[in-house]
Amino acid sequence: MMKNSDLNSLSAVMDKSSLEKLQALHNPDLHKFIAEAVRLCCPDRVLVCDDSAEDRELIRQLALQLEEETALVQPGHTVHFDAFKDCRLHDQSRDKAHTRYLLPHGQNLGPGIATLEREAGLGEIKELLRGIMTGKVMLVRFYCLGPAHSPFSIPCVQITDSAYVAHSEDLLFRTGYAEFKRLGAFNRFFRMLHSAGRLEHHVCADLVRRRIYIDLQEDLVYSVNTQYAGNSVGLKKLALRLAIRKADQEGWLAEHMFVMGVHGPHGRKTWFTGAYPSACGKTSTAMLVGESLVGDDLAYLRTCEGEVRAVNVERGMFGIIENVNPTDDPELYRVLHEGREVIFSNVLVHEGRPYWLGMGEPLPHNGLNYAGTWCEGKVDSCGQAIAPSYRGNARFAVSLDELRNLDARVDDPAGVPLAGIIYGGRDRETSVPVLESYDWVHGVVTMGACLESETTAAAMGAEGVRAFNPMANLDFLSIPLAHYLRNHLAFGCALSRPPRIFSTNYWLRNAEGAFLNAKHDKAVWLKWMERRIHGDVDALDGPTGRLPRYEDLKALFTEVLDCPYTRDDYRQQFGLKIPQELARIERVETCLHQAAGMPAVIFDMLNGQRRRLHWWQQRVGDLLLPGELEGD
Repeated sequence: MMKNSDLNSLSAVMDKSSLEKLQALHNPDLHKFIAEAVRLCCPDRVLVCDDSAEDRELIRQLALQLEEETALVQPGHTVHFDAFKDCRLHDQSRDKAHTRYLLPHGQNLGPGIATLEREAGLGEIKELLRGIMTGKVMLVRFYCLGPAHSPFSIPCVQITDSAYVAHSEDLLFRTGYAEFKRLGAFNRFFRMLHSAGRLEHHVCADLVRRRIYIDLQEDLVYSVNTQYAGNSVGLKKLALRLAIRKADQEGWLAEHMFVMGVHGPHGRKTWFTGAYPSACGKTSTAMLVGESLVGDDLAYLRTCEGEVRAVNVERGMFGIIENVNPTDDPELYRVLHEGREVIFSNVLVHEGRPYWLGMGEPLPHNGLNYAGTWCEGKVDSCGQAIAPSYRGNARFAVSLDELRNLDARVDDPAGVPLAGIIYGGRDRETSVPVLESYDWVHGVVTMGACLESETTAAAMGAEGVRAFNPMANLDFLSIPLAHYLRNHLAFGCALSRPPRIFSTNYWLRNAEGAFLNAKHDKAVWLKWMERRIHGDVDALDGPTGRLPRYEDLKALFTEVLDCPYTRDDYRQQFGLKIPQELARIERVETCLHQAAGMPAVIFDMLNGQRRRLHWWQQRVGDLLLPGELEGD
């Protein structure tokens, strides 16, 4: 039962239905959290929602009534815009500068991980939240990260005054009210407290006071003066930070990975996860035609009876919409036009239809977008051109139930048995299209810990700048990098048959700048990995890992894509550029040395790779063609 003080705080702002829903959850810690949020934020009314379709529809209608979303011509489709004043001040991306972990005095998480002294941070964020929901409705929503009734389950409660945030989470995550009811009095649940703050024209007005603070001691995320989903939808990358901490304490892995099933010969299905930085092909790989999707973004990995099991943390897709077109992404494109319920954000709207860059058809010359009324040639107050849809962060949110390639095991409480892990980055000159590690440690070190990706001119500034991003998870680490990598090493080394580890690179170019991979070639690389796991094809032992044989790729290109594959294609794609490989080792070693306590085995593994590359360089020069590995 609720304490009298909590009951008094809540009964004054809740109707009978909401109060009864909350009283049915016999969890004093939950009641205390909600009551403290009410006393701090001072909403006019509190609406507690359960898992019912009626409550989900109520949230959707509230988003329309508050004009955080606007209905589009297609029934069930809506659009949301985040604040944009100019290229210097906007709410169109994660606010790294004001995202901090709150830690006790004297503690830190190492270089590159932003922290703040806990008491000072709590004082600041609570002052920003004080009375912020006056005149508003506080929404209390319950969710479950991972499948319910599962060792992977993490119950969560989201408190927000944004119907758009609640509606987004209804599409993206599994319901959790029943899970809270089943579990009763327990305190290991994730807590999120968010307010969009003061709104002008239905978007955030106080962006300079935007803060996202993560209290690791209480598993609590505070977010204020922002609507952009990366800052406000707490169950996504913000909860990933909490999950990484929890996984560290309990001996599993919380990762920025897709989960998918790759179909092999004789009806076989093999399960993979894959970690790719933004704009490197993660979603397009997970959504390959003919394969089975479990999830496109976040995964939990646990060991069970000697094997690794993986689940999709989420139940929806919050994707970058730029370049989603009917040729490259046919299923996503279909859903974005025919799906029963889709939230678009920061796209161009013309006559009630959404448009975005790279959609495969001409865009209108005018319309409504994140900057207001838009027409070609419009610039912001800094003189910067305003794109019709926001580059890199125009998005869509949709339930996975809309996808025809969704695997039947998406909600399996035991997860799927993981056979392969893929790490992929954007690299124009060095990495081969697909490569297999020699063993777990070699893969964790040279493919996961050493993952780099080049920036793109459209989304992230100067093109070709290499960003060090171990496991594509660096931005979300809540434990020191050395400790995180040590956990990865230990996770697989405890198994007699850990998952195989591979790397991919879809972005290799020739000397003239032309891509050496076609967009659909990734389907072949995936099939080769699947066959390697089952011993159906051999590989060549190179200094950086195991490479495909030409004859196997030629057969797969015919079988999978019905197109030729020449020896010249093979030599250009799989010739190892030794100076570039050596330079990469130097770059990543420099980054790794900056983190205290890095396991010695990481540098031992890199030194071994360096010695192998030097040996081949003395024998064949700067370019090692795969034929040399065969003795041709």
